[in-house]
Amino acid sequence: MKLLHSSLSKVRAAHCRAIKLAHITDTYIATPILNGYTKCREIGTALKMFDEIPHRDTASWNIMISGYVNTGRFLSAWVFLNLMKEHGFCLNEYTFGSILKGIASNGLLSLGQQVHCDVVKMGYVGNVYAASALLDMYAKCGKVDDANEVFQTMPERNYVSWNAIIAGYAGKGDIEYGFWLLRGMEQEGVQLDDGTFSPLLTLLNDDKFYKLTMQVHGKVEKLGLGCEVKVFNALITAYSQCGSIGSAESVFDGTISCRDSVTWNSMLAAYLEHDKEKQAFELFLDMERLGLEMDSYTYTSIISGCFEVRHNSQGKCLHALVIKRGLENVTIISTALISMYVKSCTNSMDDALTVFENLDAKDSVSWNSILTGLSQKGWSEIAFKMFTKMRVENLEMDEYSFSATLRSCSDLATLRFGQQVHAFALKLRFESYKYVSSALILMYSNSGIIEDAWKSFEVSPKESSISWNSIMFAYAQHGQGKLVLDLFFLMKQSEVKLDHITFVAVLTACSHTGLVEEGCRFFESMEADFGIVPRMEHYACAIDLLGRAGRLEEAKDLVKGMPFDPDAMVLRTLLGTCRSCGDIEYASEVASHLLELEPGEHSTYVLLSDMYRQFKKWDNIANIKRLMRERSVTKVPGWSWIEVQNEVHAFNAEDLSHPHCHEIYAKLRELTDEIMFSESENASELTISKGDQESVV
Repeated sequence: MKLLHSSLSKVRAAHCRAIKLAHITDTYIATPILNGYTKCREIGTALKMFDEIPHRDTASWNIMISGYVNTGRFLSAWVFLNLMKEHGFCLNEYTFGSILKGIASNGLLSLGQQVHCDVVKMGYVGNVYAASALLDMYAKCGKVDDANEVFQTMPERNYVSWNAIIAGYAGKGDIEYGFWLLRGMEQEGVQLDDGTFSPLLTLLNDDKFYKLTMQVHGKVEKLGLGCEVKVFNALITAYSQCGSIGSAESVFDGTISCRDSVTWNSMLAAYLEHDKEKQAFELFLDMERLGLEMDSYTYTSIISGCFEVRHNSQGKCLHALVIKRGLENVTIISTALISMYVKSCTNSMDDALTVFENLDAKDSVSWNSILTGLSQKGWSEIAFKMFTKMRVENLEMDEYSFSATLRSCSDLATLRFGQQVHAFALKLRFESYKYVSSALILMYSNSGIIEDAWKSFEVSPKESSISWNSIMFAYAQHGQGKLVLDLFFLMKQSEVKLDHITFVAVLTACSHTGLVEEGCRFFESMEADFGIVPRMEHYACAIDLLGRAGRLEEAKDLVKGMPFDPDAMVLRTLLGTCRSCGDIEYASEVASHLLELEPGEHSTYVLLSDMYRQFKKWDNIANIKRLMRERSVTKVPGWSWIEVQNEVHAFNAEDLSHPHCHEIYAKLRELTDEIMFSESENASELTISKGDQESVV
């Protein structure tokens, strides 16, 4: 900023001197001053001076066009280009370079094609500067093949044209052709620079590219580009994505003298990608201590590392820091905070809603984040209201908005509202999107209409596993395990990539339909045949599978043989298995571990209490109730929903909040009396019947 102010002062001084000496009307003197104003982003002053130049030339027009483009005012640049033509000035390679740069930045392909016509018409197609700008425009507008056509017809190429075409194919994800172009660039003797390697390094994003990343790194060092900021920033990211956090750290440590904010952010992202939250927080604190400028990406990255329970306090501290620095209304940062509270394992939905309500500039991402959170946490009624508000206010909706809302319909089994959302998705042509079709499958399945779930699967995209997994879960839920296995083999035959969720669906189906041996075979073959290492949820499914078959000892052995410590989900499943198999001693042992992990989770106490009641262990039940009181744990009441005339009514035990609760309880007493009267009549008839039989005997 100081440098810019100093430059502006020099330009103003030169302007004053030119006016004083009456040289301001001289085009050759005025043009450099005009250029100085545009470089200092003083476009208003530059325009005023441009209007005062009596004899403008092509250079002065080019300066104004370039100034508008560089300050992000492309529309004004386009107007100036047309005025330049109207005044009879000839366009040259610098005119084309500037205007094509603006077109590329804004992705305006149709305008770029018009300029291409002018390039050809005015004979600049063979000019290296104009042609390089042209191919860069096509590449950035997503027309890489057109860019390559321009590149191949260029009589002369420089490093700018080579870098532009390499960046184009890198953006397309074509690693083979990108590195082929690199070899061609070397063979032609064109100088490689940071703009050559940076886009290529973005392609090296898998473990299998680690050696290639090392080779590129070696070439970078050999050419003396190791201190180029763009290159080592890309190297940090490439090494991280290739699985080598150590190599990323080595590059970062070697850049002490020339780091920028992107360098720090790249290392921060690398630590978080490798689940090294501790190192990420330490790096963030180093940035704080050094007084470095942090951008939105810094905050969103470090906030994303606070999703786990053990980092809840850090998340709260970061939220406080965001408020302290007045950043709570920066949409991208507040959206990250919403996601943090949503994904937190604690009950933080109230905090997420507070952040959302206080955010002034809500975008589609922030709306979708809160909708998804409400759906995942079971706050389905509020999710409905949010979706309705989005619709009333004509806010932009996408597949994630519909997916989250349909999942809320699925949780509550509110079929009519779900059908309305389905119709709206059809109207906006979102039905065939994978997340929407997946949510539709689950919604219809939970509403008991498996036929409509299948219809939604039929129109869904089947290239990924998402829809396949949903329909398998649907049929598993409806007790059709063999059909789930048929779908699994069809999915495999269709060469759809199986994932860990696929096996959760298959194991769940086997468990619910008693296909024990098949389920065990699937579990054992996961890693050996499909390369999918069993996760915690797979072990929970396998334990449930064995437990339902009464094979408790095998379930115990499976838990003991786990390569990691069992989490609450596994222990809760094992506890249920012990209960069903009647092993109260082992159940108590499992429960003690579970209560250590989740002392505030009410369902564990309820499960234990029910088990002790089953075996008439009244002292144990008393102890459980005492423990709940000491730990301030209360049983969360179950809720029931019913949809009447398009309105969802919610109820729980002894609930008096409903406006018609007195009429409801009156009807409930009436039905209870009727049931009791009916039962007493049946008992009397049974007694008479037994008496008749005895008299006959």
